[in-house]
Amino acid sequence: MDTKKTKNLLFVCLGNICRSPSAEAVMNAVIKKADQTSEFVCDSAGIIGHHEGDRADSRMRSHAARRSYDLTSISRQFRYKTDFDKFDMIIGMDDQNIKDLQSQARNQEDLKKIVKMTDYCTKFTHYKTVPDPYYGGEAGFELVLDLLEDACDGLLNHLNGKL
Repeated sequence: MDTKKTKNLLFVCLGNICRSPSAEAVMNAVIKKADQTSEFVCDSAGIIGHHEGDRADSRMRSHAARRSYDLTSISRQFRYKTDFDKFDMIIGMDDQNIKDLQSQARNQEDLKKIVKMTDYCTKFTHYKTVPDPYYGGEAGFELVLDLLEDACDGLLNHLNGKL
């Protein structure tokens, strides 16, 4: 009997309609490809609750679908009172997300769970954040997916002790 504990991952961006639901979908695909779906649970949330209950941005869903990613999550706001307890890692998309998460941390244990998505990039190492594509053009959505594919591969390798 396998006694390995499931690793719970939470991806966080500002509104939970572009970057973090994409990170959730890409990570789920990476995990599935590695045949490790029983070892991980992924979710996503936003710093703000403005889009709570909404599906991911239609442009992001369209770009993701072209790469066979299905963004099915529904936007929700980050809940520090429960999310820090429920998740093993809380992965922010940019420096402001990290600062916002850190400001909500209740203790050192919470702070240790907060990491930045681009820290796991192995190809796109010159990017220090996953930029928000919301107000940009088509290329911004493609860049987000490029960065997330790289970072999610790196994150799984890290979690599997390969980095």
